[in-house]
Amino acid sequence: GGAGALAMVLVVVMGVSGSGKTTVGSRLAAKQGWKFYDADDYHPPENKKKMAEGIPLNDEDRIPWLYALHDILRRGDSLRHDAILACSALKKIYRHILVSGTSAIESNQPEQRGENAALKILFVHLDGPIDIIAGRLQKRRGHFMPPELLKSQFDALEPPSAPENFITVSLEKSLPEIVLEIESTIFQG
Repeated sequence: GGAGALAMVLVVVMGVSGSGKTTVGSRLAAKQGWKFYDADDYHPPENKKKMAEGIPLNDEDRIPWLYALHDILRRGDSLRHDAILACSALKKIYRHILVSGTSAIESNQPEQRGENAALKILFVHLDGPIDIIAGRLQKRRGHFMPPELLKSQFDALEPPSAPENFITVSLEKSLPEIVLEIESTIFQG
């Protein structure tokens, strides 16, 4: 069918720090006229404080933040707004929460199922070697990431796998190539 028949587009661009999530997500959104959200903007104050002090966030810190991100995507979905979210989403459980919200964890409450219908999200994993990403982070002005912190991200990373809805894109490609690869996946269904 024509463009009008296209389903809602919800994309999460994921990967470790320095993989280019924000750059890719914002470029794709600007090109298509879709809404762009950067997950880092939605951390609660206590998480921001921890991060500023160099204290790594644990899952307990991240879960309310992921619920909030799910709600943003769900609201967009209900308003038929196509949206792109840049979010590290390193672990399977984080992606599960983005898709299913609270029901990802409280699966024993079936009566809330209706409102917590799973979102159809395409996860785009920007993947590449640690040394390339480390090199990029060193060039970033005003962005300091100790190499061991990057290593800890790679250690935490659980790359998406079936039955998750995802594509893996090499972050070594040029920005236009990456954007085209994502677009062709979306528009070819």
